[in-house]
Amino acid sequence: MDGDESHTLRIVRGRSLRNALLDANRSPYAPATKRLNCGGRGLCATCGVRIHDGPAADHWHDRLAERFGYPRLSCQVVVEGPMTVELVDKHVWGGRERDGGDEGARDDDGDEGGRRQEL
Repeated sequence: MDGDESHTLRIVRGRSLRNALLDANRSPYAPATKRLNCGGRGLCATCGVRIHDGPAADHWHDRLAERFGYPRLSCQVVVEGPMTVELVDKHVWGGRERDGGDEGARDDDGDEGGRRQEL
């Protein structure tokens, strides 16, 4: 959802969520990390997204993110079926969830809220 807008993407099963988002011009990166990232190797933690409906956390970073309320790494998520993904606003990394939402999260217009992509 981009503010109140949502997008539905068709993605080939087995693709990395990060690559699918980038191919659809829906970057999981902050402006500062679009060029300064690890290229999808799971090392920099800058491609974090919130997955509301989707696969269970199976990467070690995702399990920690789930436990402490941080976004999951989109480069470590393989698209195997429908999911709902929220692109979070961030300076570099996404913030922790508090009371069911991102504290201080802003969308592109500066309003509170994230951008969801239904895959």
